[in-house]
Amino acid sequence: MRICKETLENFSVSYPLDRLAPLEQILFLDIETTGFAARSSHLYLIGCAYYQEEKWQTIQWMAENPDQEAEILKAFFEFAGKYRCLIHFNGNNFDLPFLTQKCELLTLPYNFDDYQGIDLYRRIAPYKYFLKLPNCKQKTLEQFLGINRQDVFSGGELIGMYQDYVKTLSEYSEKALFLHNADDLKGMLEALPILAYHDLFNRPVTARKVQANYYRDINGTRRRELIIFFRPDTALPKPVSAGANQCLFRGTDTDCSLKIPIYEEELKYFYSNYHDYYYLPSEDMALHMSVAEFVDKSYRLRASAANCYTRKTASYLPQWDYVFTPFYKRDYKSQELFFELTDELKKDRPAFSTYASHVLNMIASAY
Repeated sequence: MRICKETLENFSVSYPLDRLAPLEQILFLDIETTGFAARSSHLYLIGCAYYQEEKWQTIQWMAENPDQEAEILKAFFEFAGKYRCLIHFNGNNFDLPFLTQKCELLTLPYNFDDYQGIDLYRRIAPYKYFLKLPNCKQKTLEQFLGINRQDVFSGGELIGMYQDYVKTLSEYSEKALFLHNADDLKGMLEALPILAYHDLFNRPVTARKVQANYYRDINGTRRRELIIFFRPDTALPKPVSAGANQCLFRGTDTDCSLKIPIYEEELKYFYSNYHDYYYLPSEDMALHMSVAEFVDKSYRLRASAANCYTRKTASYLPQWDYVFTPFYKRDYKSQELFFELTDELKKDRPAFSTYASHVLNMIASAY
């Protein structure tokens, strides 16, 4: 078994990692194998990054031949015993199941039951299209963030190199194998700021300024929009913009804004208990029976779900779930929901913070 240790001098992580767990309890993990199935392929390298003595460090265990799989597994689990939080990239789908199955095949008494896990891939994958990424491979995220690697080999290319290494114990092959894994570990550390986009949608938004503007659309029609300004909970490493349903998000490192159309029109509020109402065709509105009983019977009908409403002309904002009530619609079968932009709401900053989160998540889910 070969062991390689390195202290990452002058290396810092530009993400508040301690909000996930105390730094001294975090262990980054990445493995190298000759295939995807534990039963039919070999585990040849386990690499870890960890924080100790105020510096980031790496340690790697490499099997000089397939017979040393159990040896590197034992070394890894003995080392990992003092950590409680594992961070990995797509480890839930590959690294952890592979290691668990290998332990079972080799009858080793190890598992990950006592660890908390954070899969960087799973945290960012839901926002792939929002970030306009072709995929969520680690190298793709590194390129998005402008991170450069020393290693030039793919994991697939290294399988052949490891097979040659087993036969020759070539120093060149050994360095290349260690370097690729080390770059994966360093890449995870350097790519941590990508989690800012996960935080954007999953941590509280605080509106710092809200204003309404008039503008003219491409047809010259005068329209109105609401703009919510806020600071992201975690600074965004790269500017990003995205839109959906006529709403637009723009974000830089510490400044974000949402533009949302304001609709100035007549909408309908539908009463749910329509059995208690009459519909007045001449007035195009519903009245509660306690009031409508004084209306001539020829001017009233028993209300149905589709006509049990009252109409109101006001300024409205769109919503895509029942976040604010009462909610309004254009007609009974319409899927579009709105709520009134009242004078009281205009002074309610927490409500706009809630609304900003709602609009953000709508934009993300639209991709």
